[in-house]
Amino acid sequence: MGLALKLAQKSRNIIPIIQAFTLHALLLVILLAAFDWPSPQQQFVTPLAINATLVIEGTNEPQQPLEKKNKDESQSKNNNEMLRVQAEEEKRINDALIEKKRLEEIRKKNEADRIKREQERQKKIKEEEERREREVKEAELRRIQDIERQRAENERIRMEMEAKERQAQIDEESRRLDSVKSGELAVYKAMISQKIKRNWNVPASANSDLDCQVRVRQGPGGYVEGVTILRCNEDDAIKRSIEAAVKASSPLPQPSSPSLFERSILINLTKK
Repeated sequence: MGLALKLAQKSRNIIPIIQAFTLHALLLVILLAAFDWPSPQQQFVTPLAINATLVIEGTNEPQQPLEKKNKDESQSKNNNEMLRVQAEEEKRINDALIEKKRLEEIRKKNEADRIKREQERQKKIKEEEERREREVKEAELRRIQDIERQRAENERIRMEMEAKERQAQIDEESRRLDSVKSGELAVYKAMISQKIKRNWNVPASANSDLDCQVRVRQGPGGYVEGVTILRCNEDDAIKRSIEAAVKASSPLPQPSSPSLFERSILINLTKK
């Protein structure tokens, strides 16, 4: 289609040139026809000298100026016609050039509009591609973020479960140790109580339901540092005898495990 358009434009450009060439050729023919060409010279035989008197009639004298006048008028008409035709041709050529320029400007404007439309189309295509790429990247980023959040949540749940399991194990072990320690502590306190009783001279005035609670403060190695009667259903004499028995039992027996050692320990004493 573009090739056909170019050929059509070239054809329109050639037509004015052909017309101009034809018109100039016509003008040349008119000029040649109007030009007063000299008649070919005729060869005459030299006449003999004759003395004669030429008498010219009066009726033949005005004929030459009339012919010249007619010829001048014809020449003037031809010149005017030539000028008119030349002016028309120049006008036609000028109009053709103006039309050609106008068409060229239209062509350039159409081409510029086409280029502008194409640039706008390419710009829209590029913007659409960039928008799609941006949406794809944003979607991928959201997907990665969701995966990371889910992974973090799973890790948090796993750590919580492991912590709960560890705490359950610790609690179970603590209960087991408490149970063991409680038994060992009971044995430890019984050993202290028995040693104090061995060193206690129970007064005869003590009742059979004697029940006293004593706090014993001890230092390293079981050495007694202080005795306090917290509760006792007997008189002061019996209380003093208990204090003396505790001090006489120093150093107190040591526990089977250092973890059972207590600086302050409670001992219950009865008469039985």
